[in-house]
Amino acid sequence: MTFDELSHKEVISVKDCRKLGHVVDLEFDECKGCICKIIVAEKAGIMNFFCCGDEFCIPFCNIKQIGPDIILVDFCC
Repeated sequence: MTFDELSHKEVISVKDCRKLGHVVDLEFDECKGCICKIIVAEKAGIMNFFCCGDEFCIPFCNIKQIGPDIILVDFCC
């Protein structure tokens, strides 16, 4: 899976069924060579140019499932 494919999926919290946004960045562990966290930004503003929505850092271990259209995470903000 490419980052582009990952960034088009909607991230949803399984705790409260809230739409958190889309993946905008990843944090890697250089030593282990694996993903530590995904950074999710809430969409806000006109066509996302004037974004001032929330950003969430979600540990990779909190990802419960990656489906064709959504990413389910065990995260509550």
